Amino acid sequence: MVLAALAVGAASPGLAACSAGGGEPETPGLAARGTTVTTVKPTRQDLTNRVSLTGKVTINPVYGLVAPVDGEVRYLNVRPPTKPPTKPTRVATVWVGNKANHVEVPAGSMFAGRLVDDRSKVTAGMPIVSARYAGYGLVADLDAGQAYKIAGAVGSVQAQIKNGPGPFACAMLGTVAALPEGTVPAEPPPSQAPGANPNAPVQPIGPGAPEKSDPTGLRLVCTAPADIRMINGAAATVDVVTEKATNVLVLPVEAVAGRQGKGKVDVVGPDGQRQTRDVELGLTDGKVIEIRSGLTGDENVAVPGPNLPKASPGENGEPGLPGSK
Repeated sequence: MVLAALAVGAASPGLAACSAGGGEPETPGLAARGTTVTTVKPTRQDLTNRVSLTGKVTINPVYGLVAPVDGEVRYLNVRPPTKPPTKPTRVATVWVGNKANHVEVPAGSMFAGRLVDDRSKVTAGMPIVSARYAGYGLVADLDAGQAYKIAGAVGSVQAQIKNGPGPFACAMLGTVAALPEGTVPAEPPPSQAPGANPNAPVQPIGPGAPEKSDPTGLRLVCTAPADIRMINGAAATVDVVTEKATNVLVLPVEAVAGRQGKGKVDVVGPDGQRQTRDVELGLTDGKVIEIRSGLTGDENVAVPGPNLPKASPGENGEPGLPGSK
């Protein structure tokens, strides 16, 4: 009798639900794939595009000066000064046809080298001259992404010396670019005056052998106000504001696919369905991003935004891998 009772219990409906033939239960609390969980509406606010860099105080930093236009560069035979000039020094001219575009080393800095060959074809924005600032400067190293954000769009620079003075305005010198080694040419041959030795060796410009500027990596150089006490090698933070916008339409960055130029968002309709829409993007502070066109501001936008489709095999000029789908 005892064995019969056990057999009946083993066949009871409650135990049968755990048999291998039953379907696996779904995980509770998770929405179906593709379900929109959060939506936001675009808002309006002022926006500042800011890049934060790590730098340090440096004595006599080297920086680059660029060609102002496309053309042919012709260098002047400049003698490196023995003390910082009090007025700008013209060092090169970029010619476009018969028009001369002068390149000058600012007052307080000294010519440090030519960066391309004389009479080379150059493009606007290309570093062609290196200069050495006389005194303390702040030098911040950059990676390529930071350089592209900053180059050609620097609005203002603020610096803070770690455990020291700041924040203070920092005046940027030259361009944001890596520089090759600078060269200082030899002095032109002596004039053929009576009594001059035509076989005399060519002497370098200036007293003694000229110093060549060393190559640099991508970096930004700026100078502090005169009343800021500087200590060589002190660490600093350099904030670069590249652009500002007032009362612009913005969305959280999580709602947008893309970060520059063109992007996409998912607009959620009254029925809960997503519609992917193209938008034009502007500034971002890392938290929100400007929507320049594509939305009116009344839409409900899904968070997170759409996933960009992956390239199919054979797109972008690349064949698909064998066996890929």
